[in-house]
Amino acid sequence: MRRRRFLRLAGGAALASGLGCGRGAEDAASRTAGERATGAAGPVLSAPEELHLTWPGYDEAIVVDALAGPIQFNIPQQTLPLDPVALDRVRASGITAVNLTVNGRPSEGETAFDATVDRMAAWAQEAEAHGDTLFLARSVSDLRRAKQEGWLALIFGFQDGVPFEDDLDRLEGFYSMGLRIVQPTYNVQNRLGSGCLAPRDDGLTALGREAVARMEAMGILLDLSHCGPRTTRDAIQVASGPVSITHSGCSAVFEHPRSKDDETLRLLADRGGVVGIYLMPFLNAEGPPAAEDVIVHVEHALDVCGEDHVGIGSDQGIVPLDTRGDFRARFDEVSAQRHATGIAAPREDTVPFVPELNHPRRMETIAGLLSARGHSDAVVEKVIGGNFMRLFEEVW
Repeated sequence: MRRRRFLRLAGGAALASGLGCGRGAEDAASRTAGERATGAAGPVLSAPEELHLTWPGYDEAIVVDALAGPIQFNIPQQTLPLDPVALDRVRASGITAVNLTVNGRPSEGETAFDATVDRMAAWAQEAEAHGDTLFLARSVSDLRRAKQEGWLALIFGFQDGVPFEDDLDRLEGFYSMGLRIVQPTYNVQNRLGSGCLAPRDDGLTALGREAVARMEAMGILLDLSHCGPRTTRDAIQVASGPVSITHSGCSAVFEHPRSKDDETLRLLADRGGVVGIYLMPFLNAEGPPAAEDVIVHVEHALDVCGEDHVGIGSDQGIVPLDTRGDFRARFDEVSAQRHATGIAAPREDTVPFVPELNHPRRMETIAGLLSARGHSDAVVEKVIGGNFMRLFEEVW
């Protein structure tokens, strides 16, 4: 029987018991993808069926996806403006807040700064046009209000420092437009530091250190998800307060440039930070990752960091990925462009989603899986949003 499959029961809250709750780092690291796919024990759920589980506390919890958006990004799917179907799925998701990537990239005739201003303005306009569904959040009280009103709070975040690396004073303007989370580097090197794909990581630069100090003074959360290993550790140590890794995985479970090692995760947790586990092909060795792969990484992070320092940063859109028709050809075209510019990570040729979790209520399903694994309601609530809310309160 396949251990990577989950059992879906009519009650919707049980997980096949083949994996032991709280498994240590050594056991998690020793199980290869092949062993997970073919090992013994556990009832079967036929993939790639969607997995829908419930958790009794979901509707009352503040649910934070630390890297997501109403729609997909970096892949060929729908764009703005949001259509009624997308808005319906956002409302149905039960997600309170997302860290929404709003930085733009330079292109012919447009700088990264200009592209970013345009993108932030476009999302602000969406929030204004759909005030019954979307809300541009600038504070923790805004997130609580969004929960009370049933809105999706959009937290503006950058996944690259290029829009302001030439002029750190721009951070003030971006902050006034709603920026609250910033990642210094995106996979490659810039003037602030090195990304995880850079051939050499010399760590955070002097300018990068100044940028960290300015962001902390303003109340902008530092995000180190795509940063190189040394740049990540430098930033955690340079920062006076807690920082985040909003969307990553555990390299002890599966080695990948986008994931973080246990030493880094412990350092992050010791300083009060939070790591979000993503729903990406970077979780496993081949083929689309399964829901089990997500839980394995979450549980390893819980073992290493503790229950107060782990969350979810799916790196997905709330609107499910539609892989029908000519999607594959269009996806391959985008992948080729990313490879050509040097920003594509290994395994990006695999469609970036977890088929079983490709639905708007994915955060509730993750909560249900963790609950069925024996994690307490308090821990589940922390993982699906409570820990990031605590971090926002400390930093903002």
